[in-house]
Amino acid sequence: MAGVLKLEGIRGIIAQKMRESLEKTAQLSFFCDIDASALVKARSAWKEAGVKLGYEDLIAKVLAMVVPDFPAFNAIETAKGVEYQDDVHVGCAIALPGALVAPAVFNVQSLSLPEIAQARAELIGRAKVNKLTIAELTGATITITNLGLTRVEHFTPILTYPQQAIIGLGRIANKPWVDGNSLVARPVMGLSLTVDHRVIDGGPAGDFLTRLASVLESAEGLGC
Repeated sequence: MAGVLKLEGIRGIIAQKMRESLEKTAQLSFFCDIDASALVKARSAWKEAGVKLGYEDLIAKVLAMVVPDFPAFNAIETAKGVEYQDDVHVGCAIALPGALVAPAVFNVQSLSLPEIAQARAELIGRAKVNKLTIAELTGATITITNLGLTRVEHFTPILTYPQQAIIGLGRIANKPWVDGNSLVARPVMGLSLTVDHRVIDGGPAGDFLTRLASVLESAEGLGC
């Protein structure tokens, strides 16, 4: 269908923010696959206990567990420089008609998984009726974006400037997986990580993604 999309209104703001992010940072992306068996099992256990969780909720909880050892990944660039943050405010990307927002679930390090899920669900509900606050829209310290409902496995998420890291979640699909000397079928999830290379080098980024993957594969701290 022929037509013209004008970059104005909310679409214009998004376009400006994406361009600003790429102009002000040196973005570098990393990718890995994880055996998501324990993650899927943990989510199912919570569902059986009456708590509906999304994978974003589980990853948000793990981020709050991992980033204290990697402070540059939970940091904001200000006029003073890159400031490390004590509290973990996880931005959760929400797709709306013609728009994309990533409001923050605040103080994730202090929340239980059901509390994270409830907070994120409330953000989604208010995002749909344009009731998000400026603090929620600008307060995240690290962001998660999820394309798991598509066939995308890895992608290069753009940083939500002035944040220093963003995690991308790909789909979970059964794939061949080497377990010791055996080849088995496992639910495999693709993870993507984009960082600002001005602040975070490849080695620390690889270490961070490796730790994140390891905790997710063990589902450490995610039981109900």
